[in-house]
Amino acid sequence: MAELKITLKRSVIGRKQNQRDTVKALGLTKLQSTVIKPDNVAIRGMINTVSHLVSVEEI
Repeated sequence: MAELKITLKRSVIGRKQNQRDTVKALGLTKLQSTVIKPDNVAIRGMINTVSHLVSVEEI
């Protein structure tokens, strides 16, 4: 199964609460922090919510 490498590129300061919660739920804490998550519909939806804050690479 494919995996996604998700990196937080922009700050969550001044963003809506649902975007902050989504970034936290993905496991991203600081700028440039990276997590590896499975490629599924739920994770894709979370990425879609904060697509302007993160960068995504397929592994």
